[in-house]
Amino acid sequence: MYRRILRQLLYAAALILAVLVLNFLLIQLAPGDPAEVIAGEMGGASAEVMAAIRQQYGLDKPLPTQLALYLGRALQGDLGMSYFYNRPVVDLILSRLGPTLLLVATALGFAMILGTRLGMLASRNPRGIASALVTVLSLVGYSAPVFWTGLMLVILFGATIPLFPIAGMIDVVKQGGPLVRALDIAHHLVLPALTLGLVYLAQYSRLTRASMLEVLGADYIRTARAKGVGERQVFGRHAFRNALLPVVTVAGMQFGAIISGAVLVETVFSWPGLGTLAFQSILARDYPTVLGILFFSTLIVIIANLLTDFVSRLLDPRLAGGR
Repeated sequence: MYRRILRQLLYAAALILAVLVLNFLLIQLAPGDPAEVIAGEMGGASAEVMAAIRQQYGLDKPLPTQLALYLGRALQGDLGMSYFYNRPVVDLILSRLGPTLLLVATALGFAMILGTRLGMLASRNPRGIASALVTVLSLVGYSAPVFWTGLMLVILFGATIPLFPIAGMIDVVKQGGPLVRALDIAHHLVLPALTLGLVYLAQYSRLTRASMLEVLGADYIRTARAKGVGERQVFGRHAFRNALLPVVTVAGMQFGAIISGAVLVETVFSWPGLGTLAFQSILARDYPTVLGILFFSTLIVIIANLLTDFVSRLLDPRLAGGR
């Protein structure tokens, strides 16, 4: 067990280092000069000022030197200063990390809970109306682009039936204590989380249905029924726990995709998270901030994969002895 944990941590460290190097090189190959962007924010600058800007941010050094300096700072927890916001990148990202994690966790929880329930419902009678309805809804939800779904929800619940806020995270004019603030955030969270969760709800419902049908045809399920175990217990205790394993595995593997999907959702709903920050930083060619967001996203995905492996071993004890 300890050797496996150590091996996974070493793999994670090597992956983080590789991602840092690759992201830095890709950003450097992108068109545009950060010094010109910084000078443009000041209304223009002379050649001397441009040279001073490049020297201040280390842009005048050779690429290998810039990479070595960046890796050295990153390993010490220093991701540099933002060109656009003129703040430490770590502080800037930490201020936006909470809203993104809240959005992603809510959307993923909603998709997994409702998706698995719909999949169980569809597996009870694979040829019934409920199964066909879940299949159709899953195909529609999976095929609809996330930004299109967000825009349709904005039109429906923002203009036609104005039930939910369509922008921001809080109402700045609303006064009250922590409970009022929490309810206000939850009210603003409904549409972004629903938009992001619908795509993955469709996937989890289809995956749960297929997994449940496979498990329900296993020998131990037939044995449990032959012993007189009720259908409720067969579905809940014997079948669902084993059928949930592929869903948990896919959810962990898709954590990176759901974070990238949050970029579009946050942009549509002006949600103040990492997605909005990434969009603004790319437009401003704020390379340190973009690199910092990619680094934090990598950390989140690696941690999610490690937790997925741990949960999978809890659900299926047969994996505990695996390498």
